[in-house]
Amino acid sequence: MMVLTRLSLTNFRNHAEFDLAAGSGFVALHGPNGAGKTNILEAMSLLVPGRGLRRAVLSDMSRHDGPGGFAISAELGDVKIGMGTQAEAPDKRKVRINGANATANSLSEWLSVLWLTPAMDRIFMEGAGARRRFLDRLVLALRPGHARMSSRYEAAMRERNRLLAGDERPDPAWLDALELRMMEAAVPILQARSELVAELDAALAAGEEETFARPMLAIDQPEIADSESLLASWKQGRLRDAAAGRTLEGPHRADLTVIHRAKGEAASRCSTGE
Repeated sequence: MMVLTRLSLTNFRNHAEFDLAAGSGFVALHGPNGAGKTNILEAMSLLVPGRGLRRAVLSDMSRHDGPGGFAISAELGDVKIGMGTQAEAPDKRKVRINGANATANSLSEWLSVLWLTPAMDRIFMEGAGARRRFLDRLVLALRPGHARMSSRYEAAMRERNRLLAGDERPDPAWLDALELRMMEAAVPILQARSELVAELDAALAAGEEETFARPMLAIDQPEIADSESLLASWKQGRLRDAAAGRTLEGPHRADLTVIHRAKGEAASRCSTGE
């Protein structure tokens, strides 16, 4: 393996242009939150096979409000390697070694990168399911009954999915009963989540300005007042859900939204420190 002596970024994350010539020995990156330190480390992690330090999709890595696409290049002595995307194909990874097209796997012949990072931002990098489970753990800590309602909802939904997936046409009355059980559990689930998120967001908004970034919280889920509409949507969507093999609407599809309060940016677009 060779030593990385130079790293250049173009339209990657918050860096329009960045160039780092590494000397011998250790290199320490320092700066305020949001300066782009973690973005530099992520760029280095993309110079080897795999999805990189954050496991983000390629289309999310190009600079916000930039022309689209990005480029990462590095010098390893006399060898030059690079990867990036183009605006017309933001999810297609292109790799070059000494100016020639190459495969991502061939990068491992030239450079090895290992990293250890805190898992503090995984909740924002992963999908809605991870954020929903995190939120439900918070709700459960303050409202123990939340677990019972969640279990009832999940059990009724699994039975509904099983009936819809069966070879025989299910009894509509049976489905009506299951969907009613789902709604009876869904209302307290939705209410408990909404109340907790509102309480947390109000407490964060009322706090004094500090060095550390403060979030703004919201939850994307059906409205409690629309529980009857949710019941109707389950009934009307039976054929759709049968084709999908799962229930496509309900509190099990909720997502916790976290915004950097001062910047107005989604947490997934902020630095690790933020």
